[in-house]
Amino acid sequence: MSRVEEARHQKGPLSLDCDVVVIGSGAGGMVAATILAEAGLDVIVLEEGKHVPNPVQGKLRQSESLRHLWRDGGMSVAFGLGGAPTVNVTAGVGVGGSSILTGGVCLRVPDAILAPWSRELGLDELTPEGLDPYYREVEEAIHVEEVPVEMQSRSTQLYGEGAAKLGHPIRPLTRNTEGCNGCGRCNFGCPEGAKLSVDLSYLPRLLAAGGRLWSDCLVESIVHDRGRARGVRGRLLNRPGRKRGDRLEVRAARVVVACGGLHTPLLLKSSGLAGLGSQVGRNLTLHPGFRVFAEFDEEVRGWSGAMQSAYSDAYEHENVTLMSLFIPGSVIAATMPGAGAALHARAERLPYIAMFGAMIHDEGPGVVRRGLGREPFVTYRMSPRDKRAMFRGIRLNAETFFAAGAKRVYLPVLGAEPFTADEFRRFELERVPGSRIESGSQHPLGSCQMGTSAGRSAVDPDGLLWDAENVYVCDGSVLPTSLGVNPQLTIMAMATRIARKLAARVRHRRAS
Repeated sequence: MSRVEEARHQKGPLSLDCDVVVIGSGAGGMVAATILAEAGLDVIVLEEGKHVPNPVQGKLRQSESLRHLWRDGGMSVAFGLGGAPTVNVTAGVGVGGSSILTGGVCLRVPDAILAPWSRELGLDELTPEGLDPYYREVEEAIHVEEVPVEMQSRSTQLYGEGAAKLGHPIRPLTRNTEGCNGCGRCNFGCPEGAKLSVDLSYLPRLLAAGGRLWSDCLVESIVHDRGRARGVRGRLLNRPGRKRGDRLEVRAARVVVACGGLHTPLLLKSSGLAGLGSQVGRNLTLHPGFRVFAEFDEEVRGWSGAMQSAYSDAYEHENVTLMSLFIPGSVIAATMPGAGAALHARAERLPYIAMFGAMIHDEGPGVVRRGLGREPFVTYRMSPRDKRAMFRGIRLNAETFFAAGAKRVYLPVLGAEPFTADEFRRFELERVPGSRIESGSQHPLGSCQMGTSAGRSAVDPDGLLWDAENVYVCDGSVLPTSLGVNPQLTIMAMATRIARKLAARVRHRRAS
């Protein structure tokens, strides 16, 4: 097999056999599958979404990308409880998973956040030294490079001027790119193929090693006998409108689940692999993010330059990371306050708008439950520490833009008008209810948390599900805590580690 097979074209049921079946083709699943195939195992990857080759992705309109490649059209949410905001949680559904929709940011876990994993959680191998070879392997494979300063948009430059005045200067980000020209379309398909998502960096290796990948395959259950998996069953999405069609069955000695932080718990629960007291579906963290727009007198044209190019970790000790970004202008205009003529007048000021974000290293926790239909029902709480970090991040961004000369700022407070500097100083931001705070996330983590005991985690230190003999979890859901930085690189490094340990286990068993 030298290409992706699209099950939407399959006529009749599909029945396959392999050594390892991997469910999901994102940053975790594609990496694990590639390493296992290169280790000589017969590997099949099943992806629910479509196969949209990169050249096609780059030509899609934003509305088309949302319809074809974003799960639930980008409208999934985690409902806030106990004063937490409701968080829009976006994820990819297609060959390459969320890696095709990210801004490409690749940062290692800060040592201060990583240290408790070994010191307090007993995960002795998860130290900077222990993870370094896996990080290095992934960084080479996806060409992680620093974003040149000259590729910073004027939006980011202005923020940087204010940050320097306030003592938290910005630093260049590192991303998985090669040949980027700063068109700012990262979330909606790179037209140049410069963002080396896993469909470009790992998929060719998977196919060259003899691995197979089938798109349009909805896995509904893991088949097992008293906790020992025998394979998976589901449906092909080969009826009009990608509706469930013919039956799918893959028989395999080992199952790797990589459906992401929201859907991996659902699959495990629906398969009867999350018994009473299981931690599957608990401990969800999100890295809630909060954007601030700022209006300047000068023309900014923030879309001209890399979508994400710089950040500040000066407030890491307060669990806040300040992160550059510039979302499409149509989205900015649509989220401005007002309606009718007032909204139109503000949208006309779009060329004068700058933007920066804040992301928090959250404790949560959230819970993933089965909803009425295919999608999960997710609830999310914030600890008091998380709430302080949320308001701190929003306030820092507003103050930084004012230091850079902004005339007014738009806070992520639903229903609020833009603020001048004097109005902002008088505004009691910290008294705003969480239900009025606008928040987004692309980083659902920890819902199948890794640990050293079944009572406190869902998988063991090698990614093996506690309640099964041969089911592994290999995506962001295994991360022991939130990271405070974008998780793509760490998910891929952890997938590399889990896959190499699984391959070594198979070799040992065959040798004995």
